[in-house]
Amino acid sequence: MKIAVLDAQGAGLGLTVIKRIRKKLNSDVYVIALGTNATATSNMMKAGADTGITGENSICSFCKDNTFDCIIGPIGMMCSGGIKGEITAEISKSIFQLNCVKYIIPLKKHGIYIPGTRNLEIKEIIEEIIDDIRDHMEK
Repeated sequence: MKIAVLDAQGAGLGLTVIKRIRKKLNSDVYVIALGTNATATSNMMKAGADTGITGENSICSFCKDNTFDCIIGPIGMMCSGGIKGEITAEISKSIFQLNCVKYIIPLKKHGIYIPGTRNLEIKEIIEEIIDDIRDHMEK
């Protein structure tokens, strides 16, 4: 199973997601770090990603030319200008057009509120995502 994890800035969220994937799913998955900047990619690689892709052009090309089973990232990855402006219109479009499961972590940022979402801690959201991935792997 191939899993992409997208993050920006210092990739604190992406780093946490990858560490949990490695702890729970270990070698059963291939993890691709998609960082909007070199620091984000580097931090996700240190967390255990198998490969890293950095920057708008590289992320967009990678998304167009490759397939993976799912992508995980904060809600800002779907919004042009998200994650303090590091998500460009082209990145958000590339992610939206992916033919895979998109796990969106609904951080209460960017003035976006999704009714019906539970007030979970980040670690609980990540665990729910990993459990769903595991369920798909077993099918």
